[in-house]
Amino acid sequence: MSIEKVKNYFKDFGIEDRIREFETSSATVELAAAALNCQPERIAKSLSFIVKDKPVIIVTAGDVKIDNKKFKEFFATKAKMIDKDRVEELIGHEVGGVCPFAINEGVEVYLDKSLKRFVTVFPACGSSNSAIELSIEELEKCSNYKAWLDVCKN
Repeated sequence: MSIEKVKNYFKDFGIEDRIREFETSSATVELAAAALNCQPERIAKSLSFIVKDKPVIIVTAGDVKIDNKKFKEFFATKAKMIDKDRVEELIGHEVGGVCPFAINEGVEVYLDKSLKRFVTVFPACGSSNSAIELSIEELEKCSNYKAWLDVCKN
């Protein structure tokens, strides 16, 4: 199960005990915000794309949407989300639990600047009923991100 992979992954950082598991779903921004009793924008949503035949995760704030023009300028290709029935195969986590931790080898992670306005954010932890509160520095360290980018609508 993906959450077990994430727990094991977080052992290297000494934060596996900070994962929160809920009795209700946290698979969407709204559900996660309700489960955590926080503002939806503080949910760090992980979006899965195919960029030049490679899987990519872009982590954004919960209240923003991808700007297709900015995406194309950065990646030199159109934004194409991974089909939901292929996400687990390509990324390593199923839809609703996608996160930048304990992912398949070769998946590139990018962090969107929309996250920088927060001290802490809440990404999922591999299941549709889990999350962890991380500082932006912890998110950077744990996600093994490639770069910060600006691909969301303002």
